[in-house]
Amino acid sequence: MTDSSKRPLAVFDLDNTLADTAHRQHFLERRPRDWDGFFAAAPQDPPLAEGVALALESARACEVRYLTGRPERCRRDTLDWLAAHGLPEGRVYMRSNADRRPARFTKLEILRRLARDREIRVLVDDDELVCDDAERAGFTVVRARWAAESAALRDAQEREGRT
Repeated sequence: MTDSSKRPLAVFDLDNTLADTAHRQHFLERRPRDWDGFFAAAPQDPPLAEGVALALESARACEVRYLTGRPERCRRDTLDWLAAHGLPEGRVYMRSNADRRPARFTKLEILRRLARDREIRVLVDDDELVCDDAERAGFTVVRARWAAESAALRDAQEREGRT
């Protein structure tokens, strides 16, 4: 049962929702993929204006949380990036370093856990499979379609469970 005395949650993805990963896609287009290079370049991601504006707007009525497929080892860079770009403070949920399940599984698991005692007002994510599964589970979803789509990133999210 959800606790109605607490503010509802607005849950935001990071990569290609708040952070523009286009400048680091080349690390995923080579074989083998250069995951260390991909994640090392994340602190230089420019913010995506549409996502940032939505997060700031959502923070007026909701507590903002961040749900990313990035591995735990990227936590410090991720927290620094969020602060540097003026995003609302909020807990960040990341996959464990060894978790290689598709993002749609890891994210839905966390959303369901959060929904046990809090209303989730909205999930904002660019991954269509994450969005589809979240909608089927009854969550309200905003599909972040403001970044250039990357086939390499989509493949990485679904097949390799890396982001």
